[in-house]
Amino acid sequence: MKGFATKVAAITGAGSGIGRALALDLASRNCQLALSDIDEEGLEETAAEATALGVHVTSHKVDVADRQAVYQWADQVVANHGTVNLVFNNAGVALGSTIEGMSYEDFEWLMNINFWGVVYGTKAFLPHLKASGDGHIANVSSIFGLAGIPTQGAYNAAKFAVRGFTECLRQELDMTSCGVSATSVHPGGIKTSIARSARMSSNISDLGMDAQSSHEKFEKAFITSPEKAARTILRAIERNQRRVLVGPDAHVYDWMVRLLPSRYQDISRRFAKLAMH
Repeated sequence: MKGFATKVAAITGAGSGIGRALALDLASRNCQLALSDIDEEGLEETAAEATALGVHVTSHKVDVADRQAVYQWADQVVANHGTVNLVFNNAGVALGSTIEGMSYEDFEWLMNINFWGVVYGTKAFLPHLKASGDGHIANVSSIFGLAGIPTQGAYNAAKFAVRGFTECLRQELDMTSCGVSATSVHPGGIKTSIARSARMSSNISDLGMDAQSSHEKFEKAFITSPEKAARTILRAIERNQRRVLVGPDAHVYDWMVRLLPSRYQDISRRFAKLAMH
């Protein structure tokens, strides 16, 4: 896909952060938008800003953990726009907890959104993308889909799963020459509200880490703006990249894991304890 003008893009988690930045960047390129989020207020704000840029915008409240709702939204997008070319499975949540202390309810809550939401979005839209003849799926993983991090067991599990799922998908799409491609997206620390809205358990104190100040300290590590992240992701799609690292910290993590596939865990453990103490 060499350009986005006159295309139709569906974006989950469009009410804020990377999702909003993608929507506004695409709108500035004359791309029609189908936006979704569970946060209706944020979704309305994004839709209004994008509409002001002169493109056709539709928006729906969608819980990506609800398979039926995602499929209904996908059908509605095509009904409203006539087609769909791009899908950004971007919606996500965060959870800080030890694996031992993590409740199954919290684990399932995160997996249902961060992993199953990506699966539902991919499978619901894929037939429509193939019908368009020119489609692309961007599934948002994370640098935590490259490296395991203390207190991020559920998030790691989901983001590693998204990575494997998307890499498999890309190969299958290439093998069938169906006109659709896929990119696994690995953002580092992006200046969004995900840390503030995270579920953070007091059990991380069992690791000698301070749960009280964890949100603030996580946010200080966010160094890339959503707007820059959106530009990086869209450039990767134009180049049909299989994987895109977003932000300098994502490149650091990638090289650390490549160069020190086992020993990186010692570095990560020490850094996490120092940063969160």
